[in-house]
Amino acid sequence: MARVGRLAGAILAETEGQFFLVGNPKEPCDFAAVGFEPPGVINALERPFVRLLPARSVQVQQPYLTMEIEGETLARLLVDRFVIQRNGSVSDRLWRLVIDPKGDERAVCDGGIEGRWLGEIPAEIWQVVRETVLKCT
Repeated sequence: MARVGRLAGAILAETEGQFFLVGNPKEPCDFAAVGFEPPGVINALERPFVRLLPARSVQVQQPYLTMEIEGETLARLLVDRFVIQRNGSVSDRLWRLVIDPKGDERAVCDGGIEGRWLGEIPAEIWQVVRETVLKCT
């Protein structure tokens, strides 16, 4: 079962013992302090996700999604679902929609938030959601 959370404004996915950083970080991150080997330059416009190498035990922080999709397939899905193509950043609005759809800042249980539906929703339907959520008003 994969876990998907946030790290420095990007998405951190733990899947099958591997870690992926999806999107550009929005704030400085001391990867060594978090438990990863420094990944070097991150540019999500060139590579929308990078593999992170853990230097010690790392936990995805809450709130996080639990998903059944694993490996690079998960990283690619997260790019399609959350990354803004023009700048390589993760959309906070889309993330909040998935984590807290009612906007009530609900408490997260220890098991995370069930996110299987995010991988099952057809890409065409999610595109309508993306366009609606990201539309400038």
